[in-house]
Amino acid sequence: MYSSGLSPRARTYLMAMAFLALGIDGVAAQQGAELPPPAVGVIELKARPVPVVSELPGRVAATRISEVRARVSGILQERVFRQGTPINEGDILYRIDPKLFRVRVASAEASLRRARAVQQNAKQQFERQKTLHERDATSGVNLDAATATLAQSDADVASAEAALAEAKINLDYTEVRAPISGLIGGALVTEGALVTADGTQNLALIQQVDSVYVDFMQSAQDLLALKRAVEEGKLASPAPGEAPVELVFDDGSLYPKAGRLLFASASVDSTTGQVTLRAEFPNPKHDLLPGMYVRVRIAQAVREGAITIPQRAVIRARDGRAQVYFVSEGGIAETRDIELGQALSSEWVVKSGLKEGERVVVDGVQKVRSGGKVVPEPWKLTDREAGITANQPNSQAR
Repeated sequence: MYSSGLSPRARTYLMAMAFLALGIDGVAAQQGAELPPPAVGVIELKARPVPVVSELPGRVAATRISEVRARVSGILQERVFRQGTPINEGDILYRIDPKLFRVRVASAEASLRRARAVQQNAKQQFERQKTLHERDATSGVNLDAATATLAQSDADVASAEAALAEAKINLDYTEVRAPISGLIGGALVTEGALVTADGTQNLALIQQVDSVYVDFMQSAQDLLALKRAVEEGKLASPAPGEAPVELVFDDGSLYPKAGRLLFASASVDSTTGQVTLRAEFPNPKHDLLPGMYVRVRIAQAVREGAITIPQRAVIRARDGRAQVYFVSEGGIAETRDIELGQALSSEWVVKSGLKEGERVVVDGVQKVRSGGKVVPEPWKLTDREAGITANQPNSQAR
């Protein structure tokens, strides 16, 4: 009880001070109580072989290209093929007016018959002169003349036969046929046009695209750096024919069929300083068309014993440095600077800063402070994250 001698104002002041003291003591008690350390998901680092992937721009090209040209001159009478459709080798594409060529065949046949008639007469004369010479009824001069006449008639027959064969070939050329199988484009001439055998006129273009080439460029310096790294033992070279090549479209989707690297050019482009490489891809559905722009992912080397971490484990310092929280044996989380390499699906390859066996915080990074105690728990991908990772192709090398 307060003394009755205190004024009402004084009693109010003393009560307020008492309540304030109680409040301060409560806050102090709360601050003095220790909060439990946060639980975080961690992974234990394991070294594994990782491909060194480069992503390069490229263009699709047909494996075979044929320009359809006329082999005889004449008026184009008919277009047989449907534009933009698959055709087979030997299919008739155009017909040139054959009338003149049929006449030439008939003329060549007549010349051959005449030459054979002369040949028959020469044979008879030769046999007669030979018989007479054996009986000493004629001189050797007449036999020699008959022999020469027969030889000349034989040559005339051979010449007439060749002329007939040529006339028949030219008649056959009035049907312009496909030299290769593939996709034919649009007609470049119309019916009624004069086509010539000795000109540069192209009637149509056929491209073979059941399998296609993809030509892509890479810096000569990058290729040289990879070669040196392999020679120094920093990287391993994939076995011949085992370097995987993938195609990526503009929308980021991956072409379902893998390709194979055919060759790298033996020279460097003097204007760009780049080397041309070529890969071949199967194209059964003709999804890849000549001239299409694509990106090529190629594993040109293998980094043995590489350390990888999930991308979500990486934090950034104020100056942009890449860091992670690693957990010591005592359960203390500490920050550490790392150097990142290429991105691989949902992971980063770590060039330096971490080693096998260390534990890195992946889940709950926002709850961790450097030097603070944590409760580490094994981290696992969720079903959704696992599906995304499985569907993601390898990313560009950094």
